[in-house]
Amino acid sequence: LKKHILRPLQLSVSEDGYVHYGDKVILVNPDHVLTEEAGVFMRGDLSLCMSPDEIKAQLNDDLEIPCGVTAVPTIAPIGRNTFTILSNNANSCNVGQVVVYGQDFCLGIPAGLEGKMLYLTSDHRTLLKSSVKSWLQEVTLTDTVTHLNWWQAAFLNPQLRLEYEGFPVRANEKIVIYHRHTNRALAVHRNLSLRTYFGKEAEVAAHTHFDPHRVEKPKNHWMLVTGNPRNKSNTMLDISKPIAVDTRAVEQAMGINT
Repeated sequence: LKKHILRPLQLSVSEDGYVHYGDKVILVNPDHVLTEEAGVFMRGDLSLCMSPDEIKAQLNDDLEIPCGVTAVPTIAPIGRNTFTILSNNANSCNVGQVVVYGQDFCLGIPAGLEGKMLYLTSDHRTLLKSSVKSWLQEVTLTDTVTHLNWWQAAFLNPQLRLEYEGFPVRANEKIVIYHRHTNRALAVHRNLSLRTYFGKEAEVAAHTHFDPHRVEKPKNHWMLVTGNPRNKSNTMLDISKPIAVDTRAVEQAMGINT
């Protein structure tokens, strides 16, 4: 099982700069300055990964469903962090069609030795079901096809979000990913560590963290990272941005990256 989910994979290469149904991507929470949180133990770019139960994975050498998810510094495309963007049953979207802001999609990942498809899912928290450390809304992987697997991409700047509704989602740029059913944003908690099959990793939950201006904090920011056309074993994050394209100074001035 360990060899299977750590095997290297190739990401889809975006020729037009957008994200498409059927693309293989990794979901990356970009590195950011953490000023308000204490106990942060993990920095850098973190990718969303499947995290099998440590004991049960060693006993059965198979994945238990539902399977947990965490965030780790690994940004190389491997079996545990490479997701496929899929359409839901309500959409008749063909493979290769561009994903647009406000449109439902599913995030699937082949898992286990049988290669069955698991879907990123979430639901309202209850007394018996919540994330381990933060007690917020849990995010897991399931093999059940349901509306709880639907997600949407939202434009990063909330003041321009309505104008960008229906526009194509750009690859390798920051967005916010909302759970369609509960309207909670996917988040990484870099100050909350979980012991997993692969060691110490950061908790992932569904919760919208707002700053005083009602803007999602960087822990809700994600990039759908595609492959590097120059080297298929690398990602677009491995290509250094020219100064003119680096948007960090602009984001700081707008208060997005604070």
